[in-house]
Parts: sequence; structure tokens; C-alpha cells
Amino acid sequence: MTATGGADTGRLTTGLDPELQRMLLEPRWKVTAPWKAELDRIARVDLAHVVMLAERGIVGRAAAAALLAAVTDLRRQDFRPIEGRPAPRGLYLAYEGHLIETLGEGVGGLLHTGRSRNDLNATCLRLGLREPLAELIHRLIRLELVLINRSRRYGECVMPAYTHFQPATPITYGHYLTGLAGGLAREVDALLAAGEGLAYSSLGAGAVGGTSIPIDADRTAELLGFAGPLRNSIDAVAARDVVLRIVAAAATLGVLLSRAATDLLLWSSQEFDLLTVPDDLVGSSSMMPQKRNPFVLENVRGKSSAALGAFVTAAAAMRNEPYTNSISVGTEGIKPIWDALRESSDAAAILVKVFSRTTVNPAAMQRRARDGMTVATAIAEELVRSGVPFRRAHHEVGRAVRLVLDAEASSMGEALKDRIEDVPTEPAEVCAAAEYGGGPGPRSRARAIAEAGERAVAHRRRLLGWTAGWRAGEERLAAAVQGIVTGTPTA
Repeated sequence: MTATGGADTGRLTTGLDPELQRMLLEPRWKVTAPWKAELDRIARVDLAHVVMLAERGIVGRAAAAALLAAVTDLRRQDFRPIEGRPAPRGLYLAYEGHLIETLGEGVGGLLHTGRSRNDLNATCLRLGLREPLAELIHRLIRLELVLINRSRRYGECVMPAYTHFQPATPITYGHYLTGLAGGLAREVDALLAAGEGLAYSSLGAGAVGGTSIPIDADRTAELLGFAGPLRNSIDAVAARDVVLRIVAAAATLGVLLSRAATDLLLWSSQEFDLLTVPDDLVGSSSMMPQKRNPFVLENVRGKSSAALGAFVTAAAAMRNEPYTNSISVGTEGIKPIWDALRESSDAAAILVKVFSRTTVNPAAMQRRARDGMTVATAIAEELVRSGVPFRRAHHEVGRAVRLVLDAEASSMGEALKDRIEDVPTEPAEVCAAAEYGGGPGPRSRARAIAEAGERAVAHRRRLLGWTAGWRAGEERLAAAVQGIVTGTPTA
């Protein structure tokens, strides 16, 4: 059991990082109750819908102004008048019932004109996914930048690359970090591509077949910060593929985050001793005084699996359903995505801290690279340059390794003295020469770092474009509501 409650455990002199303390060890009390968050999205859609109805002359300006003022007041009161109200037919009808009781049926009853809960719910889902997806991508961009900056710092810190948990060839820690940044960039690309599905609104599709009332779905989409409406009513209410695409991208991301955490767990163990995770990112043991447990990396491995479970749940709920509005698809199928995005975001946040603050043991890395005879492949390639076929060179170097291990030769140079004059012996020398195939040579490494930096900048630009569009929609909606409520025309 990991114990991190005390600041000084004897072995550790600091408590857990405060942000991770809140994230991992304290109950996650939500600031806003889930039903209030849902109602706030509903109310926001209502404001846009009523504005559009008034602008189209479908409802009178006075009735629209009363409805808009009432909905705005409910939001201002954090929906307290709805709290505790019976909802035998769902939250929306309880909310609409309150407005009808407050304003009368002639005004409150106008709210649902030309609309269904089906297109309303689909639109609210898209609105609700904006913030958690943006937060996840924001944290991943931070992780990209941490990896890039640390890769520059440790570009010449030689260590072994491992395959099958055995030393393979010499690389640098910076080269490893740049590799992770490359994989992470593709995961961010996938999330951004999946998130583009949130750019279109379902509002206006009605229950499933549109409406004969002359609404303007383009206007409500504009007021809600969407690029436009979906053009087919069945697609608008039946599809939740945007959920599947986002959670699938998050599941693939989770594989990368988990693999990175596994590397850090191994390399920070006493057996490897390549890295040291700081005291405020590890825990002690409640029984064993000597323990120093980087348990937050185990949290990364667990949290990063949530999206995979969510995808399986969502896909299982949605498959074999008719292509129309469906509770199994639109309610049950989407339930896991919220936790999946939050857990993925937490995993990214933990890795930002660990990668940015973990210290490196260069001497141990260098020793592992030497003791693991990681220069063997480079020696074989040197024989190839002298005209020896590679398979023959591979055999001869393998035999030389065995002679050294059996103490029949003191070094690879001695074992191969009759075959090659200049035997590469230093892992750093081998790293510097590996300029091809994306190796850790300085020019190759510089190109990879530059490309990673460009992709991180592009990711940030796209995310800022999303959030700017959402804010512009909020501003347009606020101005339109104010104009109708006060009777002041808006530009």
C-alpha cells in the first residue's frame, strides 16, 4: 500500500505534489452537479433557438424576450428553482414545465417549437464534449513541449536502447524523448481530426424528419459556435460516430502513454537506476520504510486504459441498433466518454510533471551502454564497410562478444584484432555516427526536434482556432439575446 499523507515519512521529506494529491488521493467533488451542467447546455441551446424563432418571425418579440429573460435568470440562479422538482419524464420536461408555470403556456409553451429532444440532446452532446476534449489536447501539447525541451537538454546523454528488455544499440535519452514526441504528435493529430466532428450542429433535425416550420438551422449553429448544421435530419439524430472517433483516438493515445509510463517505471527502478523521480512524485510504503514508489506512473497506466474500455462499451451499445434516434446509442453508448476523457487528461498531466522533473543519471546510462556491448552493431557495420558481407560480419562480431563474455578476450578490439584495425568502442562515438534512418546523430536529431516543434505549434494553432470560434459564438449569442430582451437591434 502506498502512503503519501504525511509530508515527512523518514525516507521521503516532502508530501505529494498538491495537484496530484487532489487528482489521485482526494474525493473528486464536482463543482457543478452533472444535471446542472446538462441543464446549462440545454439553456444555451434554448437561447439560440428562441433568438432564431424571433428573428424568423415564428414567435413574437415580446414572448421571445420573456422566454430569453427567464432562461437567462435560471442560469444566473444556477437552476436552483429546478432543484428537487419531480422529473418523471426527464430533466428537459421538468425544466420546460417550470418555464410554462412561470410564464404561462402561451409563452413557455413556445420553447419547443420546431424542435425535439432528439436534436436537442445530440446538440448538447457536441457542446458538452468541447471543453473536456480541448483540455485533453491542451495537456498533450504541454507534454509535447516538455518532451521537445528535454530532448534538447539530453541530446548527448548516451544510454542504451532496449529491445526485449535487453541492451540493443546506443542512443541518447534526448533521442528517446524525441521519439515519444513523434508518436504523441500523431495522437494529437488523431484527436484533432476526431474533434472536427464537433464542428456541426444537429439542431433543426427535429425528432428524425426535420420540421415544416421555417426555422434557420444555420443561424442557430452560428449562435452556438458551430461551423454549420448537419444537412440530413436522420444523420443528425442517429449518429454518434463523433463519440466513437474521439474515444478511439483517446484509446490509441492511452497505449502510448502507458508504454511511456512503463519505461519510466523500469528505468527508475534500483535495478536500472537510469532515472530518479523526485520525492513529491513518489510515495512511501505503510510498512516498508526503505520503499520509494513512483506509483503515479502506475496511475498513468490505469487511467490511460479508461478510453479503451469506453470505446468497447460505446461500440457494443451502438452496434446492431437501427440508424435512427436510439436510447442505446444516444444515452447508454455515450456514458463512458466523460470519464474516459478526464482520465486520459489526468494521465497526460501526470506525465508532464514526471518528464519535466525527473533527473537523469548519465553515469549509469553510459555504464549500461558500455556493459551491454551496444556498439556491436556498429562494429559489424565497420566490417561491412571493409567489404565483409553483413551476415558474415554479424557472425564474427557475435563470436567476439562471446569471447569477451567468456573472458577469452579483454575487449572487442582484441577479439577482432585480426579483422579490423579501428574498432568503435565508445557508445557516444557510435551515436554521433548514426545520422541515417532517423538515428541519434546530431544532424538527424536536430531535424527530428525541429519537426516535432513545428507540429506542436500547429497543434496549438488549431486548438486556439477551435476555442476562438466557440468564444465568438458565445459573444454573438449574448449580443442577440440582449438585443431582443432590451428591444435594441444588434449589428
